[in-house]
Amino acid sequence: MAINELESAAIKYASEAIRLDNQGSKGMAITYYQKAIDVLLKIVNLYPNYELNRIYVTRAMAYQERIKVLQTGHCAEAPDEEGSAVFEIKPINRGEPAPKADAKQQPQLQQQKKSSYEDLLVVDKPNVRWDDISGLEMTKKALKEAIVYPSLRSDLFPLGWPRGILLYGPPGCGKTLTAAAVATEINAAFYSVDAASIMSKWLGEAEKNVAKLFRSARERIANNEAVIIFIDEIDSLLGVHSNEVGGEIRVRNQFLKEMDGIIDKGKNSLLYVIGATNKPWALDWAFIRRFQKRIYVPVPDYEARLRMFQIYTQSLGMEGVSVEELAKMTEGYSGSDIRDIAQAVQLKVVSELFEAGLALDKASKPRPIRMEDFKEVLARRKPSVTKEMIRAYEMWEENFRAC
Repeated sequence: MAINELESAAIKYASEAIRLDNQGSKGMAITYYQKAIDVLLKIVNLYPNYELNRIYVTRAMAYQERIKVLQTGHCAEAPDEEGSAVFEIKPINRGEPAPKADAKQQPQLQQQKKSSYEDLLVVDKPNVRWDDISGLEMTKKALKEAIVYPSLRSDLFPLGWPRGILLYGPPGCGKTLTAAAVATEINAAFYSVDAASIMSKWLGEAEKNVAKLFRSARERIANNEAVIIFIDEIDSLLGVHSNEVGGEIRVRNQFLKEMDGIIDKGKNSLLYVIGATNKPWALDWAFIRRFQKRIYVPVPDYEARLRMFQIYTQSLGMEGVSVEELAKMTEGYSGSDIRDIAQAVQLKVVSELFEAGLALDKASKPRPIRMEDFKEVLARRKPSVTKEMIRAYEMWEENFRAC
């Protein structure tokens, strides 16, 4: 592929990543940021003397930092209009032939290659508690039984306990949050991995990255630490594909080998693999049984929606708003939908302040939010999860439930 085609692809992926990031679609934004990184570093590797390589390495590093922020949820505001310019890749105007890269650039690129595997992972000790998660009582109970109780009294489990856990359900319903919460409960090192990053070709052979991941986790276990490997969008790593290439088959086989090692030879070690997916039906049959616990994470029920509205609106100035009525009106909405609704209502009243020319006066404040504002937003914003999707999850749960 010519360099101009690679640059066009990088521009396309980066633009789509920023758009998804601003929409709050974390998983897809991460995927497209990673695609942009892949193309940028492919340019650097194929054209080592290209004059824009320094810029492209900087861009790739910025995207990788953004991926880490999205994976951990810390300060996860999407780039604003000004910030997006930092992330954006501009089209290139070519002039004279490219000069050779200066002597300082090559060590920088070598360091980028050396640290690439570490960039795959976000290893953290999360600070998310069960109380931070609204609803999902059955999900919490299943995770306590599988992970928390064995970590407290392993002697009560002579037959061992599940080490492969699959969280499946609609997007935006708390799969990542519950995985982080259970890591907090047992004080585990939390390896957060994006499946698309594992498969990234510029990081080398993907099966080696999988082996490194599990080897690193086992080293922590040897030091008496609990470890949770959380793999988001695991269907992209372990899904059924109609046209597989050799690399994809090898990485799937490597993951299968590592999972078997945990299940059959893990003894009493506190090493867990938690996979999350919005498409459980896309998983390979061989891997479904490796996840001994398969836990449905559904859209929030009435009590959970009520609690979410209470949390998301507590800092908003409201007048005559019934959060109980809002919870009833939003049946079928995901947790992220509810957050977006509260945000949209806030934007609505703030926009009115700007349109009236009053926003530049620091003493001016938006008018109180009323029930009509919520109803107007709800009339324009439908749930991101359809009834057909929920039926598909329920059907898969009926066939493969193991909680």
